[in-house]
Amino acid sequence: MADIKEHMKVIGKDGAPIGTVDRVEGDRIKLTKKDSGAGHQGHHHYIDRKLVGSVEGDTVKLSVNASAVPETEASGAKV
Repeated sequence: MADIKEHMKVIGKDGAPIGTVDRVEGDRIKLTKKDSGAGHQGHHHYIDRKLVGSVEGDTVKLSVNASAVPETEASGAKV
């Protein structure tokens, strides 16, 4: 997915917002720190690139609903 770029919006299959791309690191999309939920501020979360359904314009659309996205910490541990 070379077409995933910094500052693109990430949304679930249901259209619900998930976050903003900070950058792609290997097989994961790194989200900006500002998109971290309560209790997780100040650090990044990641989404596996295999969840990407499509890239349209400045939006990354995932193949699963936002509520089903398994975000992980930098260490790979689930949030």
